[in-house]
Amino acid sequence: MILAEPRINRTDMIRCTLCGNPPCDRACAKLTPAGLLRSVWFSNEQTAALHLPDENPCRSCDAPCERACVRTGEVPIKDLINRLYDQVKPESETPLPENDDRLKCDLCGIPLENPFLLSSSVVASTYDMCARAFEAGWAGACFKTICTLDIHEASPRFSALPGSDGGIIGFKNIEQLSDHSVAENMEIFRRLKANYPTKFILASIMGQNEQEWGELARLCEENGADAVELNFSCPNMAEGGLGSDIGQVPELVERFTRATKQACSIPVLAKLTPNVANMSPAAEAAKRGGADGIAAINTIKSVVSVNLHTYVSAPAVHGHGAVGGYSGNAVKPIALRFIAELAQNPALQGMHLSAMGGIETWRDALEFILLGAGTLQVTTAVMQYGYRIIDDLKAGLNLYLAEKDFHSVKEAMGLALDALSATTDTLERDTIIFPKFHQERCIGCGRCEISCADGGHQAIRLDENRHPRLNGKRCVGCHLCVLVCPQRAITPGVKRIQRK
Repeated sequence: MILAEPRINRTDMIRCTLCGNPPCDRACAKLTPAGLLRSVWFSNEQTAALHLPDENPCRSCDAPCERACVRTGEVPIKDLINRLYDQVKPESETPLPENDDRLKCDLCGIPLENPFLLSSSVVASTYDMCARAFEAGWAGACFKTICTLDIHEASPRFSALPGSDGGIIGFKNIEQLSDHSVAENMEIFRRLKANYPTKFILASIMGQNEQEWGELARLCEENGADAVELNFSCPNMAEGGLGSDIGQVPELVERFTRATKQACSIPVLAKLTPNVANMSPAAEAAKRGGADGIAAINTIKSVVSVNLHTYVSAPAVHGHGAVGGYSGNAVKPIALRFIAELAQNPALQGMHLSAMGGIETWRDALEFILLGAGTLQVTTAVMQYGYRIIDDLKAGLNLYLAEKDFHSVKEAMGLALDALSATTDTLERDTIIFPKFHQERCIGCGRCEISCADGGHQAIRLDENRHPRLNGKRCVGCHLCVLVCPQRAITPGVKRIQRK
């Protein structure tokens, strides 16, 4: 079965750098430690365990992989693999799927080998990059936005909020559009379609007027694009009236969508900005203009950090900062909310939803599918970890579908929508679910007591053995303690009581 709580998580391998050309693999004659650890990092520990041979070669091994590690002795590779054998493999009931057929889907009727695409950005900006991604297993790419503007990028143009697990929580960019000419980009499309005819090319475009939107769409279709994506959402345009400025005005979305549809015969997706209170007005306008689908979300306007000595926000460009676009796993909750809004809107029924915003693991991807997404686009995770993440995205999702006895990923689309309300007014409020303490996991740190005392309802105290005890008369079932416990030693309990 798919484990709700991973037996191994990122904190267990926090010192692993997820190397390229990893020395640990070269030092091991029996396994590929780096691939196994990478699967753990990307919430795919069950697939990693199922790939292991029956006999554990690590039992009597003196761990040359750990000595070869770039952080010698700091990553418990042997212990992690033993845990895959001892903790994960015995609980993995579903065998590895024989093929990837369950992942087959489509974008507006055009077949895809899986739902994973690169999103429009630097990760899909040259022939070589797209070719390597296709070879790695990505189903297609949304090419970096094509325009007639003279693009000159700033340096530096990225900044980030680091996470305690060694990853990046949120990522900021001030990057704009493709700096190649239209002719150069059309040549790339022709080569990609000639050499990778089964891969999906989604051409992102941005025009400055109706004629230009139409002309760019026509050229993309003639040169091999399978569909076009209208960039109504880039937050970093120096020119006024472009990018997210359009996405905030439904009348402009409708006008430019219609101009594009009249100029081409391939599917058209409108990529909308999250820098609005509600996305439906722009989405409905796109549909009136003839759009076949919606892509969302683009990055969120942000200021990530300010240097405490220079007083300049990051990234600093010659002493100046600027509001930029925020992405990464931190924006996933916002992206999920917008995808759900679009999927639940009756006026948008039948439109394809291509979702993006913080997807790193197959679990992230599945959440978007359950809320109605038909395809998934990824950038920030690729920038951090490389095209190789497609292996775990596909394998984890495929195993889940097999576990649930789904024959197609399309069967999972929208399954979470009926249980989701746009407000909290409809939620049942007459019962309380107490937390359950697992004393065998508890280390007596007292985090639950502190959080409950200072951020909750003073319902937890530590006894003389530093074990948490619950005062049921005070507990309101908020589950703050469940969230803060570093050992995952507190879970929702099964006992419910009726409010008085």
